[in-house]
Amino acid sequence: MLKRLFPHPWLTVVLLIGWLLLANDVSPGNVLLGAVLGCAISFFVGEGLWLAPVRFGHPWLLLRLAAHVLIDIVVANVQVALLVLGPTRRLRPAFIHVPLDSTHEIALTALIGIVSLSPGTLCAELSDDRTQLMVHVLDLDDEAELVALIKTRYEAPLMEIFTC
Repeated sequence: MLKRLFPHPWLTVVLLIGWLLLANDVSPGNVLLGAVLGCAISFFVGEGLWLAPVRFGHPWLLLRLAAHVLIDIVVANVQVALLVLGPTRRLRPAFIHVPLDSTHEIALTALIGIVSLSPGTLCAELSDDRTQLMVHVLDLDDEAELVALIKTRYEAPLMEIFTC
């Protein structure tokens, strides 16, 4: 009975907290309104909107990937700072297409986030069929090398982590 009334209790709590943060007021009226909105939205949200449960294939690989990403971000920050502080004519901006093997929604989202978080690169577009990622690069030296780096250093571990 309770599951039918509150099919997604965590969503209700998150929506309530989000409402209170947006309203910037924890008065009884706002708490009640946030609770009613949270319950109503979580009740009417269809099951088709929810992603499949995430299964981690190799949790330790997730920690190794996080370490690689942090190191790459620090190195890229230094490289971008040197590029920006130097003559701008040295910059070779370009768009590249990275073919994707992963089909898992969360793995693709994580890959896009990782590439966009690294200074000097930004994901511009994911193709409609989710087979290619268009990436803008601030300074492109070798396109094939960068594509291989993204695929081996980020996409391959993500595919293992999310058991794609």
